[in-house]
Amino acid sequence: MDAPRTGSEAGSSARSASSSEDRFPGHGADVAPVLEVFRSIQGEGRYLGQPQVFVRLRGCPLRCTYCDTPHSWVLRADQRPDLGGETLGDELFSSPFQVACAIADVEADGPPLPISLTGGEPLVWPGFLASLARLTGDRPLHLETAGAHPRTLAALLGLFRHVSLDLKLPGDLDAPVEIRAGDVAALGDAVPVDETAPSSAADWTATRRAALDLLAGRDACAKLVVTDRTSEREAFEALEDLCELAPDLPLFIQPATAVPRSGAPATDRITPLWEYALELGLETRVVPQVHRALAIR
Repeated sequence: MDAPRTGSEAGSSARSASSSEDRFPGHGADVAPVLEVFRSIQGEGRYLGQPQVFVRLRGCPLRCTYCDTPHSWVLRADQRPDLGGETLGDELFSSPFQVACAIADVEADGPPLPISLTGGEPLVWPGFLASLARLTGDRPLHLETAGAHPRTLAALLGLFRHVSLDLKLPGDLDAPVEIRAGDVAALGDAVPVDETAPSSAADWTATRRAALDLLAGRDACAKLVVTDRTSEREAFEALEDLCELAPDLPLFIQPATAVPRSGAPATDRITPLWEYALELGLETRVVPQVHRALAIR
């Protein structure tokens, strides 16, 4: 990747990031708990199959029963980041500059790739995202998000070339567990987002609709994960919201990868969903997690 840029060299990307960061008083600390930085193939969504660099952040208030990365939910003082195969320093938290250097390391001598921010839930760390955007300049930043923090998404939306939005269904979620300053002794100066995640079905509906309204007309996609227990009624409601608020977004119905608390869906659970999506006029694809099928991360 290009050397990190500051000041006027960062151009409009820097101004956009600074503007976004200014909307978060109290979030001056821009470090974040980074789980890993690695190069791989995008296995989900609109850019399926595209080589990308992934920056996975720890910390997520959601408890999806089908989550395949539950180790990214919580923070512990003994955790260390895997930045391109090397642990940099003894701290749980990494600075945007450290991550920018790790991105350059994993790319080696290859061409610069789009950067996918995943988790966990990246929007938990808005200060980090804004600062990383300044350092990466014109590189495409892709955000993978549950859309549980629409106010934060609205403030940072200009940073991202693409947003992949999960259409979360209340029946697939346990109660959220918020990340709070003081919960972890090692939190230090890191400041998690002050916007709480939805906790009721009504809250989730309102949050989902707010996120879809933000993404209408943008380079974005909607992803609906389907398990062996997914509620058809809840799924239909999410599809109707998509049709009403952001009908231009391509829809990816994703059969869940089996995990201990959630099984893969049978065909008769998936078929009514894509049939209804087509009836609504949505651009629809049914695609499993391709990176799991390829046995890559």
